[in-house]
Amino acid sequence: MNKTDLVAKITKDAGLTKTQAAKAVNAFIDAVKDALKKGDKVILVGFGTFKVVERKARKGRNPKTGKEITIKAKKSPKFVPGKALKEAVNK
Repeated sequence: MNKTDLVAKITKDAGLTKTQAAKAVNAFIDAVKDALKKGDKVILVGFGTFKVVERKARKGRNPKTGKEITIKAKKSPKFVPGKALKEAVNK
């Protein structure tokens, strides 16, 4: 399912227009993005948690030359599914 499919599903299930559903999806994505930029978690009980994890700097190896390189530390978004979502997928 891609974003267009998601908008179509929300349009059908929530009785919204396609424009309203697209605005809702975009607003949700923007809200999650903004919260993660601030370092906050987005917790949706039963669905899951969006959070930012810190990755430490580490040594790597260039596969082409075999030369050792340093991979910089960085922040990365992460989604942890909630219990209800895990159970729904495994039924």
